[in-house]
Order: sequence, then structure tokens, then C-alpha cells
Amino acid sequence: MSEYKTIDDLGDLNGKVVMLRADLNVPMNDKFEVTNTARIDRMVPTIKELMSKGAKVVVTSHLGRPEGKGDMANSLTHIVKDLEKSLGKRVVFVDDCIGPHVEQAIKHMKSDEILLLENLRFYKEEKKGDENFAQELVKNVDIYVSDAFSTAHRDHASMVAAVKLRPSAFGRLMEEEVNALSKGLNNPERPLMAVVGGSKVSTKLDLLNNLIKKVDKLVISGGMAHTFMSASGIKNITEKNSLVQTDMLDTAAEIMKAAKSNHCEIILPKDVVIAEEFKPNAKHETVDVNHIPDNSWSLLDVGAKTIAAINAAMDDCKTLVWNGPLGVFEMKPFDTATNAVAAHAAELTMEGKIISVAGGGDTVSALANAGVESKFSYISTAGGAFLEWMEGKELPGVAVLKK
Repeated sequence: MSEYKTIDDLGDLNGKVVMLRADLNVPMNDKFEVTNTARIDRMVPTIKELMSKGAKVVVTSHLGRPEGKGDMANSLTHIVKDLEKSLGKRVVFVDDCIGPHVEQAIKHMKSDEILLLENLRFYKEEKKGDENFAQELVKNVDIYVSDAFSTAHRDHASMVAAVKLRPSAFGRLMEEEVNALSKGLNNPERPLMAVVGGSKVSTKLDLLNNLIKKVDKLVISGGMAHTFMSASGIKNITEKNSLVQTDMLDTAAEIMKAAKSNHCEIILPKDVVIAEEFKPNAKHETVDVNHIPDNSWSLLDVGAKTIAAINAAMDDCKTLVWNGPLGVFEMKPFDTATNAVAAHAAELTMEGKIISVAGGGDTVSALANAGVESKFSYISTAGGAFLEWMEGKELPGVAVLKK
């Protein structure tokens, strides 16, 4: 039995007006055309299930950062066409998210159409978590369903205050996300391995300090690995050729010491790919970490020995959590290590040998670049919420729906 309220706990929905807090914060080009419909497509099952139970569905979301005022560039009217295509239903757009226009639209809506309300963040009260705004938001609805995990780390009106004002539950996407993440870190099959990348140690201190207490093996990759490599005594890692943070060397050493006392094995690069210039297909070579030359060539990826070490460690594990690429995956051939390790994780997943959970914007892009995004157990499209979950923090938009 779930510790959170789900659609199954809502009872009879026939004839009820259900407000669905979705995540329609999708990327668009300069013509306001949606360039990736993943977030739209993933919320469709919840809408279809609610409609199949006889509910009238009113969808609300944020888009972009309009900072409390109307902004056509961030209007949800741009989403209507793609939402209709994914749903196969008529979508009626309402040019507000509270007030008389919404009230009238709900009063006249038909059972085979859905309403899409205007951007919540056109009101500054949304980000402030304002209770009066939340009251206005749910004024004309019977039930509230929260399906926007990517915003669950925010104490916004639509994520917390509104949930308290009506019978509420997780949507199927939120339920799926929380269940998958719990399997990944809260209650994993062991041994548990984490891959953590990123450019700076300073931005991932909470994450690293949480993971060394929870995981059996921790791969530190990307630019942040340079600081750990330098702290472990590897020479010729400078601010000219790497992303080393010299002011974080003591901190990195403390993390490695704490990891050892927590029986967490930290896996650092054994070899690196260095390049003459920071650009695609630049002249490059692979060197052992103990033979990094004293020049200005940049450290852009890890080499074959590191790939082999990571994959061998993964072979011994039952669960993998991944956040961050191993190198500068946006530029070929410096996506080689990320692609190779991702392919190995995908293979183990498809063979049923490992549960693989990944998330964060760069991670999703890196796994898509590797062509394995459909072969992981679960990939979260959330950025900040996924990271805060990995840091061990309680997410307000999740906690509010505990039974």
C-alpha cells in the first residue's frame, strides 16, 4: 500500500471537476513551437484515466519565468496544439487561471474536452505560496490532482497550499516518479552505485555528503572530478587545463575521508582525454592520470581504463542512480565515455540485472545522445526536484500528499 494518496484513493469521480497540476514547462523555439513534447506525452495517461472515470479535467501549469506578469512568450496558448495531438481530444484554452473567465469556462465545459488554464506564474502569488491565490485557484473544482514532480521541491501555491484545500492525490506520473526514485535511493536493492557529474564540487556538496552515507560505490565524474583528483595527489591539474576548484581541495579530501568511514568506495578517473582546444574534434590524446602533461591542454573526458573500471563496478551492483555526464558530451568525440557507460547500464537494465534511475537536464540530454533513454528503468525529466531528492531533502509537493 502506498504511503501517499493516489487517484485510487479519490473514490467516485463521475461528474466531478478535477484540477490537474501538470508540468507543461516545455522547450520552445523562437517561433513558439514546442521542440520536445516529452512532458506533454507523459501526463496524458493521467488525463485519460480521469476522463475515463467521468471527471471533467481542468489542467493548470507554469511555463518559463514570467515573474508575476503576463508575457505572451510564456503563454500556455502555445501548448494547445501539441496537447490536443497527444490527447486526441479538444483542448479549450482559458486566458486566465483564476477569476470569472475560468468560472464560466468550467460551467460550460463538455465531458469530451479539457480546459487548459493560463500560466500560473503570471501571478506573483503563485511562487509566494499565497493561500488566497490557492483558494481562488480551486474555487470552482471538486478535486485536486498533483502531477508535476519537477516542481515538487517548490513551496508554491499550486504545489502545497492548493493541495490542502480539496481532496487531493498524486497523478499517475507523480506516483510513478516517486516510486521509481524510492527504489533508486530510499529502499534500493544493493549493492547501490551512483554516478555524479557536474562542473563544480561547490554546487553538489549536499548531494555528495548524502550519497556517501547511502551508496556502496560512488563515481565522481565531469569537471568536479578534477578537484577530487587534485585533492588525492594527482599532479598538473590546474585552473588552466581543468575545472579544479582550489578552494575546495580540503573539502574534497574530507568527503573522501568520510566516504571511507561509511564504507563507500569512491571511483575517480584512472585516465583522461586531453585536447589542444575546447572544440569538437580537437586534437586530443588519452593519458594516465599520473602522466598529465604540464601544458594547457584541457581535460575533456575520461579514457578506456576509467570506462572499464566503472563498468566493472556496475557489474557487481543491483541499483544505479545517475546524475551528470562523465565528460563534455555535447562535443564529439568527448561524449565517448558517457556513451560507453550509458550503453553498459542500458544493457544490464535490459537483461534485468540492474535497476537504473537517472535524472536532471544534462543527464537526460546525455542519455538521449547515447541513444539509451528508453532502456533505463526510469528517467526523470525533473532537474531541481531530482537533485534535491538525491540530496535527501523532503520535497514539499510530495510530503503534502502523505496519507
